[in-house]
Formats: sequence, C-alpha cells, structure tokens
Amino acid sequence: MSSKVVICGAGFLGSNIAKALTIGTSESNIFYRVQISSRSPQRTYDELKPLINPEQLLLPVAADVTNPDSLKKAFEDADVIVSLVGLMHGSVEDFNRIQWKGAENVAKAAKSAGARLVHFSAIGADPHSFIPYARTKALGESAVFEVYPDATVIRPSLVFGPGDGFFVRFGKLSQVLPFLPVFGGGTSRFQPVFVGDIARAVEIIARNDPKIQESVQGKVIEAGGPEVFNYRQLMDIVLNYTERKRPVISLPFALGAVQGFVMEQLPVNLFTVTRAQVEQLKSDNVVNPSPPANHASFKDLVERHSGSPLKSVHEILPTYLKSSSSVF
Repeated sequence: MSSKVVICGAGFLGSNIAKALTIGTSESNIFYRVQISSRSPQRTYDELKPLINPEQLLLPVAADVTNPDSLKKAFEDADVIVSLVGLMHGSVEDFNRIQWKGAENVAKAAKSAGARLVHFSAIGADPHSFIPYARTKALGESAVFEVYPDATVIRPSLVFGPGDGFFVRFGKLSQVLPFLPVFGGGTSRFQPVFVGDIARAVEIIARNDPKIQESVQGKVIEAGGPEVFNYRQLMDIVLNYTERKRPVISLPFALGAVQGFVMEQLPVNLFTVTRAQVEQLKSDNVVNPSPPANHASFKDLVERHSGSPLKSVHEILPTYLKSSSSVF
C-alpha cells in the first residue's frame, strides 16, 4: 500500500517524523511518500534528502497556514496531514493568526482534501490563559475539532532528542554562564518525551489500520516520557551529561519577568526568555493522571504497536548532549 503524508511545518519535529515514516515502511507494510510543506521547506528537504529513499521523499511544496489557497495546493492527493502549526515568539496577533486561525485553516484544507489529520498542540493548552501561547494552542484545538471532529490532537510535554531546543540550549548556556538559573525554586514539573517516540506515534497513527484509527480519531493524546522531573533536576541532568560543574541558582519570578521584558525587545538569541515563558514555569507540564474520556494513552499507543518502551532521557541524552552543546 502507498500513503502520502504531508508534514505541514518543517524543522526539528517534522524532520524526525519524516524519518520515522520512512523507517516504519517495513513494519507497517505501507510505502509512505513524505512531503515537507512550510513557508520555506527547501532547507529541511535538502537535509533529509541524503537520509531518505528518494522514492519516498517527494519534492517540497511551499505552504503558508495563513493562506488557504497555498494549503489546498500542498495537500493535493494527501492521505494524512501532520499539522505542526506553532511558534514560540511573536505578538498576540501573531499567535492568533498562526496557532489559532492557522490551525483552523489546516483543518479545513485537510478535510477538503479527504486526508486524515494529526494536529500538534501542547500540554498546558488553556482557552482561559492570559499567556498567548497556551490560549491560542487551546483555541486552535477547539477550531480543529469543530471543523474536523475525527482529527487526532497530540499534546507533547518537553520534547528532547538530537538538535532539540531545550537540553542543547542549556548545554550551551552551561559553557558560557557561571551558573544555571531556575525561577521560583525550579519546582515546576516536566515529563520529557523523546522526539523519536513522538515520531513513532505519528507513524502508527498514519497506518491504514481500522482498529488504530478507531482508537485515535477524535482523541487528544498527551505525550510524556516515562519519567517526571522538576526544573532544577533538569538543570542537574544537563550538567551531568555535559560533564560541567556549575551551581544551579534560583531566581525570583519577578526578576525573570524583568529579564523577559528586556529580552523581548532584542532579536532572538541563546539568552532569550520571554515574560510568557517565565509565567509558564509556574505550572507543571505533565500528562494528566486522570484524563477525560476523549483522551487516548500515548504510552499504550507507542508500546503496543512498536514493541519497545518509551525512551528515557538517561538513555538518549548521553548520545548527543555533550557533543552538541559547545558554542565554540
């Protein structure tokens, strides 16, 4: 069988999903044809080209989630759409336009194309939050389900793996700073999830298996790894696997807000932190231990259909963190 999967959104997560789809061919008996689509997909395509069977990596097609006409062209003949709509920095208007209305545009285009939809949101999505990121993630989810009730929504916790934006970043900061900062004691909890496990989940969902499809259609899947750590523990893990000795110092949330106000005025760089990001550290980022009926288990989905357990940070971080955390 052949299945065309359009990954709407290039980058770290999209690249790993593309590779997992290729590897999954032999296990699922599906010949996945993968197309990368974003505003500028060529760079990701060029990076993937040496790694993926040329018969499986289709030519990239530019698409902008704020332009429905471009989505219609990009989604032509697609069987599955993976929507990675999102941004980390921007104005309130940017978040509304991309994470909310952009997600809605993708859902409409996917439904029109007759393709199944996997939409990525985030743990902590909350329509009542005053943080634009969390609020528009939730509004995007609602818009997706309203347009496409059979869509599947994945909410990851902190995603890690080679090239990630968290552990690698703090590894680099540990080289240039005399200490690693945490805010408010570093007590907020996270459930880091391996990017390869998320990619594997998407490959499983993309299979033409009626039982799998029935188990994920219209469902929210909160994706967390096998362990929960607080923020201070994550900094200790960074120092351990980069083999550096630095104190971990707690700073008041108020000081973080001041730092965020200043950094928001500057171009995004290694030291960038925003007031919204500091505010988000006041809340845990873990899988709901008592999920509602419309949720499906990430752990069950991956482990049942792949035959291997979810990966631990202690298994994966030593393979890349030290080598990728140098700024010189």
